[in-house]
Amino acid sequence: MFAYLSKKISVPKDAAVHCTSWNKTQGYIACGGGGGLLKVLKLDTEVPSDPWIKGLAAPSNLGMNQTLEGHNGDIKVSTWNEQHQKLTTSDEKGLIIVWMMYKGNWFEEMINNRNKSVVRSMKWNTEGDKICIAYEDGAVIVGSVDGNRIWGKEYKNMQLSQVAWSPDGKLLLFGTTNGEVSLFDNFGNYINKLELRCLVNATGAVSLCGISWYNGKFGYIEPNCPCLAICFDNGRCQIMRHEADRDPVLIDTEMNAKDIQWNENGSVLAIAGSQFNGQTDKSINLVQFFSAYGEALFTLKVPGKSVSALSWESGSLRVAIGVDSCLYFANIRPDYKWGYLSDTLVYAFQKTDRPDHCLIFWEPTRDEKNVKYVKNLKAICSGGDHCCLLTKSEDDGGQNVLVLCNAIGTPMDSRFVDFEPLYLCMTATHIVAASHNVIFVWQYTSTSSVLSSDVARVMPQLSTKKDKKEKLFHVDDESPERSHNEGPSSKILSAPTQDPISCVCASDKIIVVARQSGTLHRYTFPSMELTNRYAVNSEPRKLALNCNSSRLALINTAGILNFFDLDARVTDENGQEVIGELLRFERKDTWNMKFASDNPELFAVMEKTRMYIFRNLDPEEPIQCSGYLCKFDDLEVTTVLLDEIMADPEKPSRENFIELEIKSLRDTRKLVLTVGMKDAAQFVDDNPHPRLWQLLAKAALDRLELPVAEHAFVRCKDYQGITLVKRLAQLQNERMKSAEIAAYFHRFEEAENIYLDMDRRDLAIDMRMKLGDWFRVVQLLQSGSGGADDKKLMQAWDAIGHYFVDRLKYEKAVTYFKQSNNHEQLLECYYMMENYDALAQLADTLPENNFLLPKIAEIFKMVGMCEQAVQAYVKCNMINQAVDTCVYLNQWSQAVDLTNNHRGKDIDELLAKYAKHLLEKNNMLQAIELYRKANRFTSAAKLVFDIAKRETEAQATPMQLKKIYVLAGLLTEEYHASNKAKVTGTRLMGLAESTATDEDVIFKSWRGAEAYHFYLLAQRQLYDGYVDAAMCTAMVLSDYEDVIEPVKIYSVVALSAAVNHAFSVCSWALMRLESIDDLSDDTKKSYQNLAMTIFSRHQPVDERARHFPDPRKKKLPICVVTGRPITELQYWTCTRCKHPAYDVEIRDKIVCPLCHHKI
Repeated sequence: MFAYLSKKISVPKDAAVHCTSWNKTQGYIACGGGGGLLKVLKLDTEVPSDPWIKGLAAPSNLGMNQTLEGHNGDIKVSTWNEQHQKLTTSDEKGLIIVWMMYKGNWFEEMINNRNKSVVRSMKWNTEGDKICIAYEDGAVIVGSVDGNRIWGKEYKNMQLSQVAWSPDGKLLLFGTTNGEVSLFDNFGNYINKLELRCLVNATGAVSLCGISWYNGKFGYIEPNCPCLAICFDNGRCQIMRHEADRDPVLIDTEMNAKDIQWNENGSVLAIAGSQFNGQTDKSINLVQFFSAYGEALFTLKVPGKSVSALSWESGSLRVAIGVDSCLYFANIRPDYKWGYLSDTLVYAFQKTDRPDHCLIFWEPTRDEKNVKYVKNLKAICSGGDHCCLLTKSEDDGGQNVLVLCNAIGTPMDSRFVDFEPLYLCMTATHIVAASHNVIFVWQYTSTSSVLSSDVARVMPQLSTKKDKKEKLFHVDDESPERSHNEGPSSKILSAPTQDPISCVCASDKIIVVARQSGTLHRYTFPSMELTNRYAVNSEPRKLALNCNSSRLALINTAGILNFFDLDARVTDENGQEVIGELLRFERKDTWNMKFASDNPELFAVMEKTRMYIFRNLDPEEPIQCSGYLCKFDDLEVTTVLLDEIMADPEKPSRENFIELEIKSLRDTRKLVLTVGMKDAAQFVDDNPHPRLWQLLAKAALDRLELPVAEHAFVRCKDYQGITLVKRLAQLQNERMKSAEIAAYFHRFEEAENIYLDMDRRDLAIDMRMKLGDWFRVVQLLQSGSGGADDKKLMQAWDAIGHYFVDRLKYEKAVTYFKQSNNHEQLLECYYMMENYDALAQLADTLPENNFLLPKIAEIFKMVGMCEQAVQAYVKCNMINQAVDTCVYLNQWSQAVDLTNNHRGKDIDELLAKYAKHLLEKNNMLQAIELYRKANRFTSAAKLVFDIAKRETEAQATPMQLKKIYVLAGLLTEEYHASNKAKVTGTRLMGLAESTATDEDVIFKSWRGAEAYHFYLLAQRQLYDGYVDAAMCTAMVLSDYEDVIEPVKIYSVVALSAAVNHAFSVCSWALMRLESIDDLSDDTKKSYQNLAMTIFSRHQPVDERARHFPDPRKKKLPICVVTGRPITELQYWTCTRCKHPAYDVEIRDKIVCPLCHHKI
């Protein structure tokens, strides 16, 4: 960062300034001084006419200068309540006054005087609803914003000097005059004393000069970063992360400190004080700026005898410093994290609700933003078409990462380094990172590391060794070109140096490394040979090289700009010839610089709030500006007002991007308008530059002075301009020449108007066609009385359609492609819009065998629209592809129809192969579905029977087996339905065309379903207590021994008969069980014992009369509801499975009990 004094305001009556406080919401400045002087000031910024004069560069005047009367003693303390817009002040007599704004002026609101002691410190909490007042005698009062006392205490043996609230308002810190700091809760209860490690080895008496605890209102620069600063008058300071931090950041300012303040976001700590200069025997006033981690950022010298107070402005761009009887204002130029590449601005900032950095890649011309979030971002640098992000990895190793990104924030490559880079620079080919003692050079490529590794793996001969791409060396190494990176880098990193690095810069040829002693090292690319050493008399802070690497610009720590000629050969004091000379040039208070990329003698420098352009060390008139320099090219300086952008970083404005012309360009522009071409040409000859010759050529062409224009084009080596002049010389019409010139300089509207005035609409149309302005082409073609050229109109419609396609606006593109009859593009648009109905209509309108029909059919095939795909294939006579589509989409029935109707390929062979493939993979269900869709119902039924057989062996449940057999039966019913149109009569007639195997499947299709249906029905009836019906249903099962094991059948029959006291049936069932050959002897014996037990008690006769015919004696249809034989002539039959039931029994049913078809 950099700071410089910008304004001075004297206090009336030479009253010494004792305190100052800046209201960060309204901009009011309270200044308290001797003799009760209290003033409230406000700096109002004027609105300038030039758009680039904004922020710090804009002039400011005192918008308010009010003296507040009420104090009689010296004002010692002042503090703002920014939430309620109140000012609280106290004088040396202990009088406290609260001031409020009323109708544009400040008036007293409340007065309080304890009349016992002096107020040493007052602080409002973060919310602004409580104020803590600390008196010198140890009394503490905490009051509310409306003046009521919340609590008060007197601490004996404590002489208070400072007070501070914690960010959450739950803790209070009290500092005493003897240098102790104690911690209390927000009710005044003592907790503990803070350990002050900054006073270790300190001698003499010390006292507190200030306690500043950042409230976190605008977030933190890092999670758990230091935010509590405690400073003593001997210059010792410690910055703590929290009140219990045992490892604080320690600072020794080596001055007599007077005041300490954090900036608005807690990133910079300012300490004001004085330092004794032994050479002059005088004290100098200083304001030292430190980062939150104690890194010294800048030291500002302030004139006067004694500095007393300081305060930050909102935005942290200005600081007010009280010195003697004056109030000084210093402007702050922060070191933002930013870069400029390929006309793209990249900058980083932090949001209050996120710990990481928000990174925005903003292209101002098109106002396009790409937002990225990066954790632990340390720095940004840019060069060429890329930028480099320095981040810290989150793993335990703590390595730092260099990430190469393009202009839209896409990471292209990265490198891990084992040290913490403090200085970073970048060219179009190299990245240079340096710490205090080592330098790392990385030759990057624009392609990603992934692509590079792939190329290296495929073609090893093209890969390069690591030491050719990267080099790490120590700054004290005399021959870095001979060092290799093969060994461990820990030796290089751990080697100390007596002269640390202070900054680095690079061009496409060399690297310059500056050290704190003023020594400059020059290394050459790519060998990194140390070619020269130079010496300057100060420590450089910033470096820059011109475009031919012959001159180096240096800004030292005091903000003084010097130039060093790297190639000059001079004779030193000893008469020896040396290379390099420090030029006799010096500018003070400089903070930014940029060389022109096309002229080694041009450079721009920011000096306070002015920008100077130098041509070979001769300055031009300054331009009022506070922007950061982005680029200097083609006699234009591009600056960006980062202060304005950072005020609202998520909404950058194009107005904050400024392009300023240098004086020679402005003068040339003025000359060509006011004097003749001859004088203007002479001026450009004296100040040659391609941009000036182009400007002269343009003015000469506008005046039709072709010789001057040709000479100017030759001087700027513009071949196109030369050919234009040659072409203009052949034209006889002056109006035609003017039109050609206007078109050359992109004044197309003017050129078109000239053509139309000449009644040459054709030339205007041709010009617009060359430009690709097809909308205007259509307008021109449709205007006029001569009628439109149909061919050009169709071309224009087609081009407009492509225009909308490029912008993904397919609906609009369709309109124009229809007018141009571009069916191929219509196809693409419909496909991208997923408008398949329109695509089907397009296929219908195309003639047969059109080349687009196969493409359309393929699209329908990909999205699963089989019917439309088949129609398209058939229309272009591609039957086999249509069949393949049906097979691919599993529409086998349609494939069979196509084969039968158009004599396509044999579908049976393909079906068999596919089914075999599925069966080999054990995908039997898919094979069944395949056969079903191909109308091969009997084949599907066979597979279902195979499944049933397999499940039976696996002891599946009866319900599951029933479902499987029902599926087989339904498949046979579909077979009958498909043959109904071909075969008339009964089912037996339909079997005449079937094979013997198919006939067997068809006859037995429902037997399995019937068997398990009655098996389940019998058991359900038995458990429900309908024993007679259960026995009747069980006896039906005797006809299904080929489906269900006889043991299960006759076991159910015997059980239901025994329960029903039908012992004759029970005896018959037990005899059948004993006669089964597959049973073991033990099982048969158990059945015999059971029969002996039953029939020793009961005769083998039925004890009840049977109310239904015996199904074993007479084959009658069986009711699927009750399991009884149907003896009536009229009964209900299922329309799907063709099984009967009593009309009375089926009335209450919703579905068929067997196949579950809806009734």
